[in-house]
Amino acid sequence: MAGKKKSRPVLSGLVVLALVATSGYLTVELRKQEDAGVPEITNVGVLDGSDRAGGATKARDKGGESWSRLENPARSVLRGSDGKVRAVFTDGARTATLTGPARTFAEPSSTSSKVSTTDWVRLMPEPWKKGADKQKWFKDWYAEYGTSKEDDLLAIAFQYVAGAKQKKDARGTVYAGDANFGPLNTGGAEGGDLRLEQSDFYDYLGVPYPFRDGVIGQPETLRARSIDCSGYMRMVFGYRGRYPLMSSDESGDGLPRTANGMARSDRGTDILPLTGISPKDRPTGIDQLQPGDLVFFKLDTRTKQRLDHVGMVLGYDTEGHLLFVSSREEVNGPTIGDVGGVSRLDGNGYYAKTLRSAKRL
Repeated sequence: MAGKKKSRPVLSGLVVLALVATSGYLTVELRKQEDAGVPEITNVGVLDGSDRAGGATKARDKGGESWSRLENPARSVLRGSDGKVRAVFTDGARTATLTGPARTFAEPSSTSSKVSTTDWVRLMPEPWKKGADKQKWFKDWYAEYGTSKEDDLLAIAFQYVAGAKQKKDARGTVYAGDANFGPLNTGGAEGGDLRLEQSDFYDYLGVPYPFRDGVIGQPETLRARSIDCSGYMRMVFGYRGRYPLMSSDESGDGLPRTANGMARSDRGTDILPLTGISPKDRPTGIDQLQPGDLVFFKLDTRTKQRLDHVGMVLGYDTEGHLLFVSSREEVNGPTIGDVGGVSRLDGNGYYAKTLRSAKRL
């Protein structure tokens, strides 16, 4: 999906700084939501965090922890003295999967599926590489976030599904809460699209956003509280997670604007490499996916060679199906629901059959 054109006004340094300040937010802890029909994130106790994969183990440190290396993809695994996995770090990726208190993610207004997981996904300040565990930047980061209960990427993603409560920063900007996909398509379009695409994260926020290449993203009033599929991922990873953002697919350095741009970017590590867009190019190794991975789909023949949908892996539901969350026009916003096709990556459902690639940022 193509991004909107953005203005390039000549701004003074003070104005740009003011815009940066306006785009900031105040992190707030998730509140438990127990009302019927609204998203739920609940603690369910301790689940089994053991690792069944092999790998040569290094000498244990003083705390009884040990490191091992695994391949496909190349990654480092940290285990505790009990042998259970504490964290997984993938070469070339900034997303780290940490083991923490178990949570259940549920969206009862759209599906009976629930995801119970001990995985917490966070962004590191640098991409991982073998031996990074000995570097100061990682030791400092892990000391702060290794057991943190602050909102991670999974919790942040669930702050935009149907019924999610609004959250405001210190300046009064709503930065979280039930999001739309986009405004109704009142003009009609080939294929019968229900809603307009091209709503980015700054449309949801309703404030201008200064990109690092000098482009200023200008929100449209019509798109307030709206984020399309790629805008949703940019909200979660970029605006909230602080992953660098490009102003388009061509300009800047970071996460591109569209699903196609993200899939074909050299950022991160390809977990399911893109080999083509036809049904025969559907990847089969989905067991390599982990929570936080971006997944890319080919849904619409009108987009020709372009991939046209993106979501994020959430985890396995209580029935053993691998679920993802994305913003969709059928339900008008982010969801793990069943409307327009169940949110499963396994089996032969609509989204499972149209999956084409995946990457770990």
